[in-house]
Amino acid sequence: MRVAIIGGGAAGLMCGAILAEAGLNATIFDGNEKLGKKLYITGKGRCNLTNLCEPKEFLDNVVNGKKFLQSAINKFSSFDTYSFFEDNGLKLKLERGQRVFPESDKASDVTKTLEKLNKKNKILLNALVDKVTKQKSGDKIAFIVKTKSGEFEFDKVIVATGGKSYPLTGSTGDGYNIAKAFGHKIVSPKPALTAIELKDKYASEIQGLSLKNVALHAEFLDEKEKSKNANKAESSAKTASLSFQGEMMFTDKGITGPIVLSMSSMINRAKEVKLWLDFKPALSKEQLDNRLLREFEENKNKNISYIIHGLLPKNFVDVFMAKAEILPNKKVNSITKEERIRIIDTLKKFDLNYKNLYPLESGIVTSGGVNLDELNPKSCESKLHKGLYFIGEVIDADALTGGFNIQIALSTAYICACDIIKLQQEGK
Repeated sequence: MRVAIIGGGAAGLMCGAILAEAGLNATIFDGNEKLGKKLYITGKGRCNLTNLCEPKEFLDNVVNGKKFLQSAINKFSSFDTYSFFEDNGLKLKLERGQRVFPESDKASDVTKTLEKLNKKNKILLNALVDKVTKQKSGDKIAFIVKTKSGEFEFDKVIVATGGKSYPLTGSTGDGYNIAKAFGHKIVSPKPALTAIELKDKYASEIQGLSLKNVALHAEFLDEKEKSKNANKAESSAKTASLSFQGEMMFTDKGITGPIVLSMSSMINRAKEVKLWLDFKPALSKEQLDNRLLREFEENKNKNISYIIHGLLPKNFVDVFMAKAEILPNKKVNSITKEERIRIIDTLKKFDLNYKNLYPLESGIVTSGGVNLDELNPKSCESKLHKGLYFIGEVIDADALTGGFNIQIALSTAYICACDIIKLQQEGK
């Protein structure tokens, strides 16, 4: 059986490795000068390979494609990934949040392991695929893969080209063009796990400021919900709300950090987004009021900014006081009850003026891709064309940060390879 894998990233290399292990040789086409180019920069160069959790917990972290991925994740879980790489000589370690990294902290070691397992396969580098077509001769169907170097004929074609994030690594959306040429619908690509741009001008002034143990809240109306209610009064449209608690940081244009990246994946298909921060999620308004009253009593003759500095980073005090509409040099003993309440309200709900997400190219992963309704969830084979498969980031499936997205690539690669191996054994 002649098998083509278009894309030499995590999904393509994993698929090739499983096929090679079963004695099936594949041809891997990659447009870059080396394999696994995006893998080299994942996890800040350390490669967060997977998240070691049970399939149910794993699927709870999937944003799009949860139902579709059930079969793949159950068949090849994060525990299987851990064993697979350890059995093939790559020592792994477990870190905070069940995140798995190479013991060496080198993403290149992940790529080297996968490259070693693909030695039996034919690797074509700098081989950008221009076009894939299908031709029928009697009962036989063949796929023609066209590159600048010529045309190649295959029985099966696996598209593992990635999404559109980090285009310098070769993820330029080529897989979408192949899919569309075969009649597949593409869910409009959106940035995921990316920074959020704000309209607030102060962001650039406090660029680099980190906040810990805060809660980022969002309230929004997504496109689907809005279209359902298009003919109804605006007030009847239901809004969704969610929050993430942890660390974040201000950028020159907005905010980034773990909770921001996660939030971006949840709101990238939304409209009318409202964002706000709770600086003290562990404290109720009543508890905050009691704390302020105690500190006011102990620091009557000091500026209110002194009290706020005890609650927030120094660099943020002026921004906070401007939002609360209180002069930072106002004495504590002259703060009114209304102003104290305003301080508490601002601590619990500091509005952020949402503008949009950072561009698609800056996202860690791409949300959107080949429509899952047109793929077999047990194999990732096209329902429109037998012998054509789509795996990894090219499909409309993505998850939160923490190793989940690479696992999706590995799991979809695994079920795809298993399906082809089974067909080979059955002589189909």
